[in-house]
Amino acid sequence: MGLYGLGAGLVTVAFQLAIHAVYRLGLGELSRASKVVFLCVSFPVVLGTSLAAGWLLNRFCKEAAGSGIPQMKVAFWKDFGHVPWRVVWVKFLAGVLSIGGGASLGREGPSVQLAGAVGSQLAGLTGEPRQNRRAAAAAGSAAGLAAAFNTPLAAITFVLEEIIGDLNSRLLGSVLLASVLGALVVHGLVGKQPAFSLLTVEAPSWLGYALTPLVAGLASLVGVYFQRVSLKMRAACQKPQWLPAWMVPAYGGLITWALGAAIFWNTGHLGVFSLGYDDLSLALAGKLGWLLALVLLAAKFAATCASYGAGGCGGIFAPSLFFGGMTGVVVAGLVGLGSQALGFDVSVSRADLVAMVVVGMSACLGAVVWAPVTGILIVFEMTHEFGLVPALMIGALVSQTISRKMNRHNFYEAILVQDGLQIERVRPPRDLQSWQQLPISAIANFQPVFLRGLDPESLRAALQAHAHARFPVVLDKKLAGQLSRREMEESLREQRPPALSPLTACLPSQTIRDLQRRLIESDTNMVAVLDRPDGRLIGIVTLHDLLRSQTALAEAGVHDSGV
Repeated sequence: MGLYGLGAGLVTVAFQLAIHAVYRLGLGELSRASKVVFLCVSFPVVLGTSLAAGWLLNRFCKEAAGSGIPQMKVAFWKDFGHVPWRVVWVKFLAGVLSIGGGASLGREGPSVQLAGAVGSQLAGLTGEPRQNRRAAAAAGSAAGLAAAFNTPLAAITFVLEEIIGDLNSRLLGSVLLASVLGALVVHGLVGKQPAFSLLTVEAPSWLGYALTPLVAGLASLVGVYFQRVSLKMRAACQKPQWLPAWMVPAYGGLITWALGAAIFWNTGHLGVFSLGYDDLSLALAGKLGWLLALVLLAAKFAATCASYGAGGCGGIFAPSLFFGGMTGVVVAGLVGLGSQALGFDVSVSRADLVAMVVVGMSACLGAVVWAPVTGILIVFEMTHEFGLVPALMIGALVSQTISRKMNRHNFYEAILVQDGLQIERVRPPRDLQSWQQLPISAIANFQPVFLRGLDPESLRAALQAHAHARFPVVLDKKLAGQLSRREMEESLREQRPPALSPLTACLPSQTIRDLQRRLIESDTNMVAVLDRPDGRLIGIVTLHDLLRSQTALAEAGVHDSGV
């Protein structure tokens, strides 16, 4: 586990330094030039890096898009922790280009997927089989988050809460060791300082505690609607359109540039671009006016929804913290303004302001990811202020009450549902009967490779690009049958049309018991999944998928934690 933690920590620090280097040499340097120069040159920078990241993701590894945490969760539960090597290098390059180039996204989620993938690959190099890499992936993920935020305790709780789903998991020791090593790596290479430095502050006054529920409630609402808007934009951008898929992230880049450039032109602030931590640090120091905070909040909200929804490579931790922090500044400013208008002598002290900012940060993040312990610890470790913990606990209580009432799933689970993978179906059940009653959608592959034509060029391209033994065939948007690799090769050699064979079909709502029966009756060890009877092909299930999932069920029976 030490090897996984060190390797994951090193790659995360390299990822962090590369993002800062690209940002500093790009938008950072441009911000020191004239506003006209910034306006003219920042446009190709933001647009170009968005297009480059989109090309990398769509050409080499689509599963490296977004934050990467939903993909890491699926890899942990469905693929036994195995993550392909291509995820490592594509996530690294696309993340550096996207976030460093100015996209309004965070580095923390990508760090989790990147580090988890490194842990999985290191386990393979040391001889671990593909079906035994969960511990390595979990350890790598914890080390990555610890190195990204310099928050080892929060990294431990996040991996246990969000990816593993069990605070009492047998992997606790591995996760703890890797998290500590990840923090030591960042301490040695970057420094021991927290992400946000605060001068010593006193505990909040009665006013600060009285306003804590209000700030937490408003920050939670921002997080709730951020999730809803982002997912709607993501669904819209995934629909077929006239633009090639690799160009779609340019939508997010264009919106981010327009909003960020407008605010920089009028205020000189760059908070809309990339992480936005400089402006968040100003908010914590009490050097940001409430009206500017409100403008930054609105612009950052729109830019992040566009960047994530359009398929950019980055996470939502940093934006969520930004939303919450700005909400705290706005509330503090409005309280002071309102008290003056009403003739009351109520002033928000610096201690109260800091408390409202950090409560907003914790509450918004908690509302998005539904990990309250992580939300408290991550802000505490990032600020190193113990006196803020009681207010953070109040904020977490309000945050969880509101977010769970308004949304059915947290951000990551909602993405899996949108992609047809509900997390309660990804995790294996505890008994055979429950397993057999699960829907086929629990184990289906909803990104199948299939043939759209039977001409020689299409057959040769499929044979060259994929090593599959069989391919479903879709003609005129209907399932026509299947082709074996051998039949494709023989038809090309003999220069004749290939002979299709029938392919058994089912619906995603049918049970795994039905699937088992159909696989037994099938001669091909593969079943097509249609959206409706005689409808379009939306997925496939192979005998390998079934056996892999049943192996996970067997492991769940051995370990009480299901891991």
